[in-house]
Amino acid sequence: MSQMTQDEARAVLEKVLSFKKCDGLEANLNGDRTGNLRYARNSVTTAGVVEDLSLVVQANYGKKVGTTTINELDDASLEKAVRAAESIAQLAPEDPEFMGVLGPQKYSSATTFFDSTAGIDGAYRASAAAASLEPCRKKKLVAAGYLEDRAGFSAMMNSAGLFAYQASTRAEFSVTVRTEDGTGSGYATRDYNDVAKLDTSAASQIAIDKALGSREAKAIEPGKYTVILEPAAVSGLVGPMIRNMNARSTDEGRSFLSKQGGGSRRGEKLLDERVTIFSDPAHPEVPYSPWSGDGQPRPKTTWIKNGVVENLYCSRFWASTHDEWESIPFPGSLVMKGGDESLAQLIAGTKKGILVTRLWYIRTVDPQTLLYTGLTRDGTFFIENGKIAFPVKNFRFNESPVIMLNNLEAMGKSERIEGDYLPPLKVRDFTFTSLSDAV
Repeated sequence: MSQMTQDEARAVLEKVLSFKKCDGLEANLNGDRTGNLRYARNSVTTAGVVEDLSLVVQANYGKKVGTTTINELDDASLEKAVRAAESIAQLAPEDPEFMGVLGPQKYSSATTFFDSTAGIDGAYRASAAAASLEPCRKKKLVAAGYLEDRAGFSAMMNSAGLFAYQASTRAEFSVTVRTEDGTGSGYATRDYNDVAKLDTSAASQIAIDKALGSREAKAIEPGKYTVILEPAAVSGLVGPMIRNMNARSTDEGRSFLSKQGGGSRRGEKLLDERVTIFSDPAHPEVPYSPWSGDGQPRPKTTWIKNGVVENLYCSRFWASTHDEWESIPFPGSLVMKGGDESLAQLIAGTKKGILVTRLWYIRTVDPQTLLYTGLTRDGTFFIENGKIAFPVKNFRFNESPVIMLNNLEAMGKSERIEGDYLPPLKVRDFTFTSLSDAV
C-alpha cells in the first residue's frame, strides 16, 4: 500500500512508538506510486510504474543517535526496527549537533494532492506522449521526452508528541525536439501538482518552433549582451542563489552574504529594488509541504524584499548557538514577483539582444561571489528591432545572479518552472565568454 490516509499512517506510527525504550524516538513513514513514460527518436522506449513504502526509525540516547530503515510494517518488523535503531544509538559516538526531537507543532494548510494526478494510468501516459510525438513526426522532426507522475504521502511522529502528515501529487514533462540533420534544437518543460493543467501538445509546439527556428545558427562574437532569459534559464541561476542563502556558511565566511571580517549582509540592499522572492507552502501555483524533514513548520518566508536580503535559512543547531539567527527551514518552492509583460512583449521592446531558452551544465566558479559558468542550449536567438532576427550558436557564460539581478531592465509574467514560479527577465551586460559548437 503506497498511499495511506492520515489515519492509516497515524496507526502505524503509534505502533512504532509503542516499542520505545530509548530517550527519544522518531519515525518517518513515506509512500509513493511513480509512473513514467520515456520516448526517443519518435518512439516510446520505456514505461512503467514503481510503488514504494519505507519507514525510517531514529532512536537517541542523549546525543547518541541510531537509524534504521525497513519496508515491512507488521508488528514484529516494527519492533525489530526500533530495537535495531536503539542498538545502533548505544554504539554510536555522540553527535554534538543533535537537537533532540521537537514537541507538537502547528502547520499551515497546503493543497498539494490532486485526484487527477493520482489517477493517471498507462492510457493517459500513452495519449500524452502521442500528443507530443504526432506533430513532430508530421514535420519530420525527432523528439525525445519524459513524462513522470507521482502520488504519495509523508508522515512523521515522535515520542515528544509531534505528528505531521501530507499527501502530494506531481506530474513532470519535458521534451527536446531536433531537426533530422541535428542542426536545430528546441526544448520545453512543464510540471504541475494538478495534471489537468498539463498540455503536452502545446508544450511540444514550443519546442518544435524553436527547433525549426534554430537551424543554421550564426556565430557571433562573445561579450556582454542584453539578454532575455526565459523562465527555464532564470531557474538555473536564481534557484541556486536563494538556496545558497545559509546562515552557517555565511558566518563561516563561505558565502556571497559573508562580510569581510565577519558578520552577514542580511538587511542590506544587494539587488534591484524590483526583486522580491519568497516561499509559501500555500501558494496556489507552487504549493509544497508545510513541514520540513525534521518536523519544523514552514511558514511563508520572504528571502529578498525590494532587493534587500530579509532572511537566511538556518538549522536548529546553528540558531541555538548564535543569538542573531532564528531557525528557518531550507527553502521550499520559490516565487519571484514578476511584471505584466509577456515574453513576446519583452522581445518587442528590445532593440538588440539575445534570447536564451535555457542554461545547462551550470557549475560554481566562486561561491563567495556566486559566480557561475555554464552553456546556453536548445534555442539561442539574436533579437533586432523587437524581432527574432536569426539563431546564434550557443555560448559559454560566466555570470553571477547577484550581478544579473542588479542589471535588471524588465521582468515578464511569472510562470511555474521546475517547481518554482519565476518570470522571464531582461538583463543588460550578461557575460558570454566563448562559443560552443553544441546545438
